[in-house]
Amino acid sequence: MNLFGQEPDDAAVRRVHRPRPARTRLSAGAKIVRLAGAATAVGVLTAGLALPAVGGAGAVIVGASDGLDLNPAELTEPPLAEKTTVLDARGRPIAQFWDVYREVVPLGRVSGVMRAAIVSIEDYRFYEHGAIDLEGTVRALAKNLSSGGVSQGGSGITQQYVKQVLLNTAVTQKEKEKALEASYARKLTELRYAMGVERKYTKDQILEKYLNIAYFGAGANGIEAAARRFFGVRASRLNLWQAATLAGAVQLPTATDPEGGGENRRRLLERRDVVLDRMAELGAITPRQAAAAKAKKLGYRGTPLPGNCTASPYPYFCVYVREEFLRDPAFGRTAEERARLLYRGGLTIRTTLDPRMQAAAEKAVRKHVHASDDPVAAEALVQPGTGMIKAMAASREYGTSARRNEMSYNIVADTDHGGIGGFQAGSTFKTFTLITALKQGMRIDDGFTVGNGYRASGYADFKNCRGENIGDPTHTVTNDEGSPGFKSLQTGTWQSVNTFFMELERRVGLCDTVRTARSLGIKRADDRKLREYETFTLGINEMDPVTVAAAYAAIGARGKYCAPMVVTRVTDRNGRATGHRPKCRRVLDPGIADATAHILSGVFTKGTMRAVGGIGRDAAGKTGTNDDQASAWFAGFTPDLAGAVSIGDPRGAIAHKLNGVTIGGRHYGAVFGATVPGPIWKDTMIGALKGVPATSFTPIDSARFGGCGRHCRPARTPPDEEAAGETDDLRRGG
Repeated sequence: MNLFGQEPDDAAVRRVHRPRPARTRLSAGAKIVRLAGAATAVGVLTAGLALPAVGGAGAVIVGASDGLDLNPAELTEPPLAEKTTVLDARGRPIAQFWDVYREVVPLGRVSGVMRAAIVSIEDYRFYEHGAIDLEGTVRALAKNLSSGGVSQGGSGITQQYVKQVLLNTAVTQKEKEKALEASYARKLTELRYAMGVERKYTKDQILEKYLNIAYFGAGANGIEAAARRFFGVRASRLNLWQAATLAGAVQLPTATDPEGGGENRRRLLERRDVVLDRMAELGAITPRQAAAAKAKKLGYRGTPLPGNCTASPYPYFCVYVREEFLRDPAFGRTAEERARLLYRGGLTIRTTLDPRMQAAAEKAVRKHVHASDDPVAAEALVQPGTGMIKAMAASREYGTSARRNEMSYNIVADTDHGGIGGFQAGSTFKTFTLITALKQGMRIDDGFTVGNGYRASGYADFKNCRGENIGDPTHTVTNDEGSPGFKSLQTGTWQSVNTFFMELERRVGLCDTVRTARSLGIKRADDRKLREYETFTLGINEMDPVTVAAAYAAIGARGKYCAPMVVTRVTDRNGRATGHRPKCRRVLDPGIADATAHILSGVFTKGTMRAVGGIGRDAAGKTGTNDDQASAWFAGFTPDLAGAVSIGDPRGAIAHKLNGVTIGGRHYGAVFGATVPGPIWKDTMIGALKGVPATSFTPIDSARFGGCGRHCRPARTPPDEEAAGETDDLRRGG
């Protein structure tokens, strides 16, 4: 009968175990062990068990005053360490986490020839004997006694399974050494556990457990991982020579690890041929089949084991998921517990990532910024009303290769999620001062006259939230080429006038502005305290795109802030699922959010994004540029999706400014918010929202905030001021 069929064949496997003719003579050692085997039916040998001299050596295992306990013992079998799989929002795998790569499969998903190979070489009488293979044990005892120690195990598959369980359960180095020590005490303990296992499970169940726990080398634990790692196939598809190779690797997985070089591979080939010869000897295959299989090359493919974020198609999102899991007490009381669950728990984690939106973000980022450029663009998309992160993209690949110009940290996120510090957010922070003014009762056409420069009149002009005077009358903030004159909340925002927002922040209060920002989830990307200086409104704090996008998403959600989230459901290895809901809170009056959206929508039609244009549906946003173009931003939102884009040089934004740089194959004298980040945001949103029905902003409450509703023409700035502001600030990009 041929064993090459793909479906497992129990009868074929059992052909390995046909009874062999009984030997006419038994060695003295075999007789003694058989006597011991018969005594196990009673359970305990109370008399001393003395072994006769074998090869000139004699030994006494248990003295006459001792009891040899051969009762079955219950083996504690913790769940095997299994990989955790991460899914996107549609249920497709996007990443795996593991420290022991294993995928547990039922015996029915292991090819029959693989089962025959492992039984042939490891325990050919497996289906005939009980927990103890008397013939194998006596051979080992004879060898051990002649050598004066424990050098040969004689363990069957059940005993090997027990040994692997004890080894996998060991935590400390001392426990691991005890599980591997060469002693009769350990062997007797394993025998008792093996008896318990044989009593508890069928032979097929034991074989299944053994194939899933065994280590095959090359980092592959269990037969499914080994089949994929060695040959790029599933365990159910292993053919004869592949099965013989893996069966041969089990005995010496380190010495035959093909990743270890040519000598290891030579040993593995030798072991494969030993297995094939043994299978032919036992009648599992024909000599001709064995010869044909031995003529095959090793065929090791070294298929990379899928897992960890460098192997994910969405590495930045993957890093965020990993770090979020490891720091969330919902997944374990301690960091160690959470790590053990993530890397060994066999979980299935459903996430918020939308592949279509992710593709749109990646396409837009790479269109405008090349991976080889020194500056790096990063973008995050967040859903208003839920905080779900739909996409995270960057212009460089994630990894550790300097040659490939890869990023070794999560540039899209804060330090809690794998980042290292972010970039100053620039004028995107003016939105928080604008919101504070609306909260304090200002109307959209309220304003005041400003000049080209702003200097605090005294230290008491600005107070931080500790009540300290921090105004600096020696420092002048300028508009570069901005226009002086009367500015309202609308025109000051559209033109992104620095001096206007400095005075506005003084009037509404620095601390109140900071509190508004904090209520919208604003915190520094480096996890330090917010810098509460008078230039807070100009974006002096280093931020990450996820945090900024979530803040702007709250405006799109009419004042409901939702913490960024990536995990929606976690299913354990037993199929028990736990859902995770958005964590949201009301932080703004809906009318204030509507008024903010109304003003920020003018940025596309009358402000710094006018040259870039809108996206064909209601949208609002704010450009951001730092002093001397150290970095640039754009943050914007619709009622359906929010996004934030940053660009800066990770070598150091202050030392490597965005002046006289080539980005995306185009030379820029200076980069502003509307120069690169704005177009990335626009292209992303058009692609990400394609096919999504457009949702309109709620019209502004004109009675409360002034101005007009969406069906009438808003109040305009005097033509001369508006034109001057647009001319200067469109070029500067905010």
